[in-house]
This record gives sequence, C-alpha cells and structure tokens, in this order.
Amino acid sequence: MIMLDDFIIEAIKEAKKVKTDIPVCAIIVKDNKIIAKETNKKELLNKTTYHAEILAINKANEVLNSWRLADCEMYVTLEPCPMCMWAILNSRIKRLYFGSYDIKYGAAQSVVKLPQIANSKIEIYGGIKEKECNEILKKYFGELR
Repeated sequence: MIMLDDFIIEAIKEAKKVKTDIPVCAIIVKDNKIIAKETNKKELLNKTTYHAEILAINKANEVLNSWRLADCEMYVTLEPCPMCMWAILNSRIKRLYFGSYDIKYGAAQSVVKLPQIANSKIEIYGGIKEKECNEILKKYFGELR
C-alpha cells in the first residue's frame, strides 16, 4: 500500500533535481496514483505563473478532462503562495499536504489563510518531512548568495 510519505518523498526527490528555479515539486494523486507531477518552471520558461502547483493542476485537468479535482490530493514541498492556494481551492482538491512552511508568502496556514477566507472544506496538513524540504530550499538559496 502506498503511504503519504511515499508521495512527499517523490516530491522531494524531484525538487532536488531543479537547478534553474526555486526547487519546489507538486504532485497530484487520485486513487493512490500520481496523475500529475511538476516542478517550478518560472525562471526556466520566463512565465510568471509557472509555479509547480499551477502546472500540476493544469496537467491533472488534462488527464481527467475536467477542471474539478475533487477526488484528488496534492503533495507539495513548500506551502503554496496565494496564487497557487487560490488555484488549489478553485480546483476543489480535497486534501493538501506540504513540507516547508513559507513564513513570507504561505497562504494555506502561515501568513494568509485563504481556505478560511474562502470558507473551504479542504483538509490541509503542513510540516510533512519538513526538515528534508527545508534543507532543499536552504541549499538552493545558500548557493545563490
């Protein structure tokens, strides 16, 4: 049986491969199967909205041929920003699991609590493999300086 840790570990593995952008990976799962897996591509493709979560939602929409992702879960290495959180809420994803808390831009539980504002029933679980997710970001930003 596939466990919650398996999906976040897969997201961590993919995030570690990112070299040109902030290393974040988002995975969307339906019926215990990965249907979308994306990393940030904002810098790589010069597209403002190419965050991992947005790209994963778009891919899942294509796979399911629907904008509604009500039977899906998202696993992401970093707490979503307001743009991504709003897209997650609008897609009707039922559960969100994330690793690192984003104390500057987090919109799930940290800075702005968009699910509360939207009166959403999404289940959110933060801090999954937080130490590992934090290390990826720390390494990336350390190398930039």
